[in-house]
Amino acid sequence: MSKLTDKISYLQGLAEGMKLNPEKDSHRLILEILDVLGEVGDAFEALAESHGELSDYVESIDEDLADLEADLYDDEDEELAEDEDGEDFESSIEYECPHCGTVIQLDPDDVDFDDDAKCPECGKDLFPELPEGAVEDPEEED
Repeated sequence: MSKLTDKISYLQGLAEGMKLNPEKDSHRLILEILDVLGEVGDAFEALAESHGELSDYVESIDEDLADLEADLYDDEDEELAEDEDGEDFESSIEYECPHCGTVIQLDPDDVDFDDDAKCPECGKDLFPELPEGAVEDPEEED
């Protein structure tokens, strides 16, 4: 930007050296154009300064975001490692036998819903087949 302002200052200096008469229409036009050029140069300098400040600010936000992402994903990676080791993660569910009401701990990965799973208490099927047209959840009938 300094090259632009330097060139504008040079042109303004030339105009002063030429002793342009502001009373003459052609001279007055040139002087006004040079004044506008000076204002444009100042506006460009201010814009460049603001752009630099904004770039610095965005860069600092980007660094902060990178730190947050690193912290977040490191925590998730640690949790996944714990889950894979079997620590702090239980995959079993509680299921109540529909016949005797006994609560049984089941691992969904180990249960084959196509086979007949038996209740250890009453020996009846844990997952009886429903007749056609029957509703699984009595609240769904409403």
